[in-house]
Amino acid sequence: MKYKRVLLKLSGEALMGEKQFGIDNKRIMQYAEEVKSISDKGIEVGIVIGGGNIFRGVQAERGGMDRTQGDYMGMLATMINSMALQAALESLGLQTRLQSAIEMNAIAEPYIKRKAVRHLEKGRIVIFGAGTGNPFFTTDSAASLRAIEIDAEVILKGTRVDGIYTADPEKDPEATKYSNLTFDEAYSKGLNVMDMTAFTLCKENNVPIIVFDMNTPGNLARVTSGETIGTLVEV
Repeated sequence: MKYKRVLLKLSGEALMGEKQFGIDNKRIMQYAEEVKSISDKGIEVGIVIGGGNIFRGVQAERGGMDRTQGDYMGMLATMINSMALQAALESLGLQTRLQSAIEMNAIAEPYIKRKAVRHLEKGRIVIFGAGTGNPFFTTDSAASLRAIEIDAEVILKGTRVDGIYTADPEKDPEATKYSNLTFDEAYSKGLNVMDMTAFTLCKENNVPIIVFDMNTPGNLARVTSGETIGTLVEV
């Protein structure tokens, strides 16, 4: 295995599968099986999930809602997704812990870095919910922050596209894929890998990002074994 400890970032939208809203049970079980495939090999896994399949604070702001209120609602949406993924992982016999950046003692531990690292060392999968716990920060920023805090070797950004392209491959058939990029190249080319706060955190702390297609069975195991899958962004 190329990596010992990874941070997997999943978008909330990916959990919809073929639905228009909410959680597709087949998709979330597929993701749980992917995670099991690498956990069984001894890789320590932290996970951050977005909440866009349920609620997006930015969209709420456009509709006239206070941004802070909208962002907290978005954090609650990430907790719903995190609990769903936790249930799916545990149905496969995996040990998990859900930690929340906002105290929700009935359903999750508070986020404590030392506890999170200890859980990982014991082979438990740790899901980090509620983003950073602060409004105006995305779950991409939360993924970058948690990856740095737990000393993850890489952020694996699972998407429905198999890497970073010169343009949106779903709209432009001429778009070509990058296999490797530096952070500076991605920034200068205006490629939307992550939001700027998350991107800067990764660059300054030398945490590489691999963007890959999470929906292809076996891809997560291939990425963690060192195969050239998706696009690698590094310093």
